[in-house]
Amino acid sequence: MSVNDAFVMNEWAADQKAENITFLPDGNGDFTNGMGLLVDKEDLGFGKRSWRYSMLVKDGVIEKQFIEPNVPGDPYGISDADTMLDHIAPDAKRPLDVSIFTRPGCEHCAQAKDLLQQRGIAYEELVLNRDYTSRTLRAVAGIDSVPQVFINGDYVGGAESLAEWFADGDSNT
Repeated sequence: MSVNDAFVMNEWAADQKAENITFLPDGNGDFTNGMGLLVDKEDLGFGKRSWRYSMLVKDGVIEKQFIEPNVPGDPYGISDADTMLDHIAPDAKRPLDVSIFTRPGCEHCAQAKDLLQQRGIAYEELVLNRDYTSRTLRAVAGIDSVPQVFINGDYVGGAESLAEWFADGDSNT
């Protein structure tokens, strides 16, 4: 939910590729005001906005809220999704954040993607000369051969390195 109109919310959802999330507009801030969370952010050039919070609601009943502390600026430390997920399922295994740099027709790229798919691990694929150039790959991986895999911000390497990563049990899958 955000103090924005439906058009902004729809664009935000599309930009974030958030197909499994319902974006709720509160254009006038009526709901947010009723919650006591409508704040004046004119000092930041935003006008009236919602204070940051997350809320667990079951059958119309608020079970838990994480409301950011009332400090200057625009704090974002406890109303995030990870805090709520930790509350809901503290022992749940987190999904891996995986990016793989590939090029069309690359046999090793297909092997790396197959390794990930076999383990049910979602990944974001970046394709050479569509999503990035060799210069970008050299800048982030220090090498321009493909595939190059990154997991949770860590550089893993190519298909063989990914297979070793799984064999070493780094994946916890």
